[in-house]
Amino acid sequence: MKMKLIAASILSLFMLAANDAAGQTVSASGASRAAPVQDSQTIRIARSETLQSNKGSAQYFTGSVRVQQLFPGHDPSRTSGGKVTFEPGARSAWHTHPLGQILIVTDGTGWIQQWGGPIEEIRKGDVIWIPAGVKHWHGATPTTAMTHIAIQEQLNGKAVEWMEKVTDEQYRK
Repeated sequence: MKMKLIAASILSLFMLAANDAAGQTVSASGASRAAPVQDSQTIRIARSETLQSNKGSAQYFTGSVRVQQLFPGHDPSRTSGGKVTFEPGARSAWHTHPLGQILIVTDGTGWIQQWGGPIEEIRKGDVIWIPAGVKHWHGATPTTAMTHIAIQEQLNGKAVEWMEKVTDEQYRK
């Protein structure tokens, strides 16, 4: 009898913990009900068919570029990410990021250049860290398309500082 009472007590504690973990509360009568869900504490799924791709702005890109926002910054996070596809010859303008940027090349071959440095080739599978405030550009090679995931954080609501376009002479160097 004592063992059955202990087992029942342990089972009750386990059920209370399981209900709590599942987002349910238990009333004094023992009936469970769904607890209110906090928006900032809810897993969000952005289905691929809902993620729209837009043409890259001619103000910030040269050539044919598609930009797909994958995720905006959700409070308290400041991190956002997007998928950018550059057709052959397409590239970004010179720009900086106040807290840096990570690029993950998912397809093709491209180029990246830091102001005053050489153009470097980047390929599928490469991960590039661009430090905060470093002036740079990235894009496709003249003959090969390139797609990357870009991840950056906002500082005071801003993730990028756009500058002048990369000239054909700079690009072909």
